[in-house]
Amino acid sequence: MAVRLDEIRNAAQRVAASHGLDVVEIEFVGPAKERTLRIYLEKNAEERAKLKAAILAGENQDLPERLAEGTLSVDQLSGVTHEDCAAFSRDFGVLLDVEDLVPGAEYFLEASSPGLDRKLSKPDDFARFSGSLVKIQTFEPVRNNRHWQGRLAAGNAPEAITLDLAAVKQNSKSRKAGVSTVEIAFSNIEKAHLVPEI
Repeated sequence: MAVRLDEIRNAAQRVAASHGLDVVEIEFVGPAKERTLRIYLEKNAEERAKLKAAILAGENQDLPERLAEGTLSVDQLSGVTHEDCAAFSRDFGVLLDVEDLVPGAEYFLEASSPGLDRKLSKPDDFARFSGSLVKIQTFEPVRNNRHWQGRLAAGNAPEAITLDLAAVKQNSKSRKAGVSTVEIAFSNIEKAHLVPEI
């Protein structure tokens, strides 16, 4: 029996929305007896705006040290707490069982934050994290290289992103390209994720 990830994603998004959350990514991995359904969550835009306002107003005293120092952007925080994940898991687990969205009885459900090295998959992700360090792997080589690391430039085109390569030390292929920026089409991005700046 095949797992219907689109149906699971839609159901997860419905439950997440009722908790002020968004689904970032879904994974279904593992062998038959150890299958794991992972749901990565973050606060939705409205809840992230409230969190940002509270932080700027000095209301939230439990800030990560790097956020207080200014080396971490508020936009990089997902805002998800253990309580958010527990409440989502409880409600979503019931829905999965009632609607029988995961065939077979044995699987584990995990809900968590996408983390500081979160995956970027939609154009909105790239716009939101403009100015952040990223690693990108392309389907087809760009300037004879499929692996790039740099800072996302602001104001990316709707169909492509621009990386500032001067932000990090480049590998030998990147240095040989002899450019300080590179433009990569969204359709050519195989994998992309943030690089935490610690």
